[in-house]
Amino acid sequence: MNLALKETDVHRGYRYLSSFLLTAVLAAPVAMMAAASPQDRDDRNQENRHSENNKRYYDRNHKDYHTWDGNEDRSYQRYQTEHHQRRAFVQLNIRQQGAYWSWRHSNPDVRPDDR
Repeated sequence: MNLALKETDVHRGYRYLSSFLLTAVLAAPVAMMAAASPQDRDDRNQENRHSENNKRYYDRNHKDYHTWDGNEDRSYQRYQTEHHQRRAFVQLNIRQQGAYWSWRHSNPDVRPDDR
């Protein structure tokens, strides 16, 4: 009787161990996919270093994102001058922001060496 009870305990232990191993095997690929690769982290760190307070805005008409940095700020100031406006970009409604992004796509950056 005592021997049968010990065998049951051993089988129960194997069942829990096998369940644990199966869970670990199934969870490992998911955990690996969720972790950022070192290259992704380096890219994000470099991006944040160059633009700590920059925001990204989605351009619905062109279906792309724009990062608001010093360059974008200069372009927006140029746009305001051309359109006789003095409002912060975040104060514009969606239609007005869309008009700016359309202008922006047709007016690429002007670098000093391009003149």
